[in-house]
Amino acid sequence: MSARILIVDDTPLNLKLLTAKLAKDYYLVSTAASGPEALEAVRRDMPDLILLDIMMPEMDGFEVCTLLKKDPATQHIPVVMVTALNDVKDRVRGLECGADDFLSKPINDIALMSRVRSLLRLKMIMDEWRLREATASQFALYAPQSEPITDQGGDILLLEDSDYDASTLEKQMIADGRKVTRAKDIEDALEKASHGTFDMVMVSLELNNGDGLYLCAQLRAQETTRALPVLLMANEGAIEKIGRGLDLGANDYLLRPIEKEELFARLRTQLRQKRHHDRLHKNYEQNLTLALVDPLTGAYNRRYLDMHLPMLFSRSQTTKRPLSVLSFDLDHFKNVNDTKGHKAGDTVLKEVINRVIVSLRPSDLVVRMGGEEFAVIMPETELKTAMNVAERLREDIADTPVALDENGDNLPVSASFGVATLNHTEDKTPTSILDRADAALYRAKETGRNKVVSEDQG
Repeated sequence: MSARILIVDDTPLNLKLLTAKLAKDYYLVSTAASGPEALEAVRRDMPDLILLDIMMPEMDGFEVCTLLKKDPATQHIPVVMVTALNDVKDRVRGLECGADDFLSKPINDIALMSRVRSLLRLKMIMDEWRLREATASQFALYAPQSEPITDQGGDILLLEDSDYDASTLEKQMIADGRKVTRAKDIEDALEKASHGTFDMVMVSLELNNGDGLYLCAQLRAQETTRALPVLLMANEGAIEKIGRGLDLGANDYLLRPIEKEELFARLRTQLRQKRHHDRLHKNYEQNLTLALVDPLTGAYNRRYLDMHLPMLFSRSQTTKRPLSVLSFDLDHFKNVNDTKGHKAGDTVLKEVINRVIVSLRPSDLVVRMGGEEFAVIMPETELKTAMNVAERLREDIADTPVALDENGDNLPVSASFGVATLNHTEDKTPTSILDRADAALYRAKETGRNKVVSEDQG
């Protein structure tokens, strides 16, 4: 299901042009012609992203953005301000109001679509973490942190091979209370980022020796740096390259010449967002580790699923977005325990589920249902995509034997999968989709095992 985008502009032609551009990429677009109308539409429809014009009568974009970001119910929705104002002071003011980015009129299509994709991707991850944290907090095992999130301090890793530019940025950020570490090249930046405790990476897209986009891709590929904010620095004409960087997972960008006040404002925005994410993650992990995670495999347990699945079910029913479930178990696992022992069985379970977890998105939920039976809950996923994921997981499990010890005792393993997706009309309870996935799994086992069967396959 496509994301929902609200466009706010008091000029009908602008609304029409932006609607056409976004609808072409299958986004669901709604519009508002004034600030008050926008606030009403946001609270009624809860869009996934807002494109907000600044210059409007009655209530300008700055005021609308401020009100949205102060409201706990709407503060998580990304806001992109659209403006003909090119003064740095206006951009800084917007960032201080909570805007996530700016687009200048006339709007560049590449800049528009890459920023929309980037912000929607980040929102999806944050939405899932907020939902998981809310689920975990219901167990009241641990009092979550509640003190205000600060945007002060922060450790910045800087890769800029122009010594003049790097020195200028370093001095400015140190004067603003940041700690700055300079990397000499891409390999050095990767090494430092992987083993350090940085709050952000700033990388130039005009390096003389290396490609800043490669660094961005590598940071997103490594588990230890996957959530680390990346701020790109580029020349004004590098819009296509910036767009590629955002698609690779960069969080934000600065155009040269870099204005000090805009630099500070974007740093503060990214630090607040990172620390908010870190807090959600910490609250969630502390609760989940205590009661809701299977200690052997690291997957969630059935108790957590019983709490979390109804929330996902309700959200999908409300938004009419897809929700899919993979049900799988290891083929002939009892034979492993009987012939190799329970220690070997534990090794197999841990290794297989580790392969599954690292192959999925952060928003996907891996659950141990009992014994060798597992489920994967996949928000925002159609049946066809879920089938492709299940087939990839099946191959990952079957293609590489599990090493049982250091003496070369390797055990081939395989798994059978059943796949089902939410039917918004017929499904009345969260367990109905699980039941259909289990039925598909049963057919996979009946018809030969080591295969993927969907609910609509007889």
